[in-house]
Amino acid sequence: MRASHNPRVPSAPPHDDADETLMLRYASGDLGAFDRLYARHELAVWRFVFRSVKVQAVADDLLQDVWFAVARNAARYEVKARFRTWLFTLAHHRLVDHLRTAKHHASLDASDDDARSLADTLVADSGFGPVRQLQSREQAAALIAAVEQLPPEQREAFLLQAEGDLSVQEIAEATGVNFETAKSRLRYARASLRQHLKEFV
Repeated sequence: MRASHNPRVPSAPPHDDADETLMLRYASGDLGAFDRLYARHELAVWRFVFRSVKVQAVADDLLQDVWFAVARNAARYEVKARFRTWLFTLAHHRLVDHLRTAKHHASLDASDDDARSLADTLVADSGFGPVRQLQSREQAAALIAAVEQLPPEQREAFLLQAEGDLSVQEIAEATGVNFETAKSRLRYARASLRQHLKEFV
């Protein structure tokens, strides 16, 4: 994936590896900067789309589409927000396009490791503090099953925070809604997950 050379963006010092700097370097023609961004964010983006489509092959295709979008838009990239917010905005748009034309109902075979990053978000919520770690495959499966049952907008908001590490404001920007709507979706998602998982508390 090669970006058009942009002479207006100077190369950053080698030690400066912030996402935004790497993206500007890639836009200037530094392919190694793209490789570092991909290695850093590939898994989080894949998990975000996989939680929504639940089919590995589809998630793989969507992941590739997202990174092609990064390459296509590199020359126009500007540091107006965190790179991660911009990246997950691209992922959101690609996911919306896909879900408009296809629906997948495959079940998700959860593992403890798969569910752990999602659990971290719940643990950080003081209202869900007693859950300190997932102790069994049953708990992991219950967590992911509960996420699957969330309404699409709530599930996406929760996953953008759990997998994308986005703030409420960044979730609002990525999904094209206002702050209060994003906050409300997260609140309802967490309340629903707590209800589904109360037997493990």
